[in-house]
Amino acid sequence: MENAEESSGTNGTKKLLKGSLLIIISNFILRIGGYIYRMIMARLLGPIGYGLLGVTLPFQGIFQILAAGGLPPAIAKYVSQHKALGEDVLARQILFTTMKFMVLLGIFFSMVMFFSSDYIAINIFKKPLAALPLKAVALITPFSVIVGAFRGAFQGLYRMEYVVATRLVEQVFMITFATILVIIGFYAAGAVIGTAIGFAGSAISGALIFKKFLWKELPKPAPEDAFSFREEIDLIIHLLKFSIPVIITALAEMAIYDISVFVLFKLMATEFTGYYASADPIARLPLVISTSVATAVLPAASEALALRNKELLKTYVVESYRLVILTVLPMCVGILVFAKPILELLFSTEYVAAAGALSILVIGMSFYTLFAVSSSIIQGIGYPKDPMYILIIGTIINLILNIILVPFFGLEGAALATTIATFIIMVLMVWRTFKVTEITPPYKAFLKIIIASIIMGLSVCLFPQNIWGLIIAIPIATVVYALSFLLLKGFTKKDVKIFRKFENKLGPLTGIYSKIIDIIDKYSCE
Repeated sequence: MENAEESSGTNGTKKLLKGSLLIIISNFILRIGGYIYRMIMARLLGPIGYGLLGVTLPFQGIFQILAAGGLPPAIAKYVSQHKALGEDVLARQILFTTMKFMVLLGIFFSMVMFFSSDYIAINIFKKPLAALPLKAVALITPFSVIVGAFRGAFQGLYRMEYVVATRLVEQVFMITFATILVIIGFYAAGAVIGTAIGFAGSAISGALIFKKFLWKELPKPAPEDAFSFREEIDLIIHLLKFSIPVIITALAEMAIYDISVFVLFKLMATEFTGYYASADPIARLPLVISTSVATAVLPAASEALALRNKELLKTYVVESYRLVILTVLPMCVGILVFAKPILELLFSTEYVAAAGALSILVIGMSFYTLFAVSSSIIQGIGYPKDPMYILIIGTIINLILNIILVPFFGLEGAALATTIATFIIMVLMVWRTFKVTEITPPYKAFLKIIIASIIMGLSVCLFPQNIWGLIIAIPIATVVYALSFLLLKGFTKKDVKIFRKFENKLGPLTGIYSKIIDIIDKYSCE
């Protein structure tokens, strides 16, 4: 029995790591592409033009969420669940019914965005230059919902490599066409239109991939098993019961990120929005890890629940937190210490005014990483409303603090407001997750990661705070962190088993790799 549980735990960890790794690759593609896009746009548009683009990005996200109806996570959850139970017909029906519904929503919200853009720019923000970029957002929505449906299906079928492929297509098209359109004179609107072209390319690639590689996994039902129109409506209603809280959760999540952008755009000059828009994506870099793990753990937790395997669920929960903290915390420390040279390297010296805000904001994003993982676990085991309620609380706190702090402290006030709000929602969500799952947090393992990160942070403080100091510090900090974690016995025997699986796959590096794993094994704990 014990061996069976150990095998289940090891397999669960391996499955989670594989899914997380592919999504990490996907999110790094998305993030790197996003940085290239933002870096090019920041240099071509300048702080004012980049500020106009910065305020359109939240609107893109808001209308993409509304148009998708919160259904991509529902697709991932229920396709995974019904496939695990051998109900392929129902899994297929979920995908096709939701896609039809999402396309209709996409067209509707596209029209809403187009016809409301003038009012938003002129009457709410008092900045008429924002009207045209906001109109261009309407082009994105119809394509983004198709992309969302296919990615939800890929996620539910554990084919994360296809998510990577569609995101790669999206990034290549977006960067290429946005750059061309801005250069030939379309200004901030050209950057948004380029994004729309990126989503169009991604939607086409998603459809082609699904038809070529996954069509057979969701076989067409016999005529007598086909859903009637009324049954499809009932299915949509059933899915919306799950997805409506997800919509509200996603909108509140957007608000946690972007309330500061709106308040800055309303209360201060446009260039301040451009400065903040340069700090924000860097601060969110740790979310590449947490979002990747969260994406993988949602269907995994759902599957464990469907199979009534509590040991597997425990493995998913504990390893998710550990993996996120292990990778995110040192990353946040490094960004905090080297905020100024990072901004200078990525966005030019025009944007180093955001260095203080970045140092504060990255702390908030480290809090948010734990919230994101907790949220996916809770959603995966059937509690989609919990993240919604907690995010609504955080959104209200964030809005109030922004209104109070921005007039006095500007960029730093906006970053501080978000950091305080994310800390509160993290505490509430992590506590709720462990209570619902009845799992005891591995406090000792977390403490070892924190101590190793502090040691690493103190070591990088000795380097000069410039681009060359940053470049030299990165490899040294990595070694200091790894050695500190090793000497603290932070690695486990389960980690060693996973590392061993790659011993015979590294060719000439196998000998060195084996010696490193032997050392890790010597200092690992149970």
